[in-house]
Amino acid sequence: MYIKRAILSAVSFAKRATLPLGPLSSSQIHTSVCSRKAEDRKEMLASMPAKDEGTVGEKSVDIDTLINRKAKFFPDATLATQLFNGMPFNELPVCNIRVSPNNTIISVTDYKGVPRLIRSCGIEGFKNTRKGTNIAAQATAVSISAKAIELGWKTIRVKVRGLGPGRMSAIKGLQMGGLNIVSITDNTPVSWNPPRPRKQRSL
Repeated sequence: MYIKRAILSAVSFAKRATLPLGPLSSSQIHTSVCSRKAEDRKEMLASMPAKDEGTVGEKSVDIDTLINRKAKFFPDATLATQLFNGMPFNELPVCNIRVSPNNTIISVTDYKGVPRLIRSCGIEGFKNTRKGTNIAAQATAVSISAKAIELGWKTIRVKVRGLGPGRMSAIKGLQMGGLNIVSITDNTPVSWNPPRPRKQRSL
């Protein structure tokens, strides 16, 4: 389309300039710019990634095949004495993650429950509303995992308590820090007779 239009405009220009209508030289007709633009656009569209529907990177896990492949996926009576990295399960150190909407507190205790390390997003240097973000929780988890590795702990159990933005990112930060997580327990307290909710806000 662009080439045809360029040739027609060049021919009409040649007629007006009273040039002989013989074979036109390449210096009079410039079509390379338009065709190059079209080729560049095609190359750009071909190099662009496919449209993302928001599911790229997500992993779909088939639970049935996972259970069949891994018989010890769920705990049983023999789990307490099962060895993980040379230590029985009930003697592994425990990482307690206390999550709230405003902060995330991570503590590492030995198997008896004696606290050895405590870090929070506030201690890590995050102030005010930034303490409640998932990035703050992940940074705190990475730093406490480095300290746990210094103590000689490589394999841990994780217990998560509370609701907030730092739940998953704190566990991810522990893995990024180099710790091997063998179990994740959710200890969030659930009340069966919760207190009466606040009255509806009038607008």
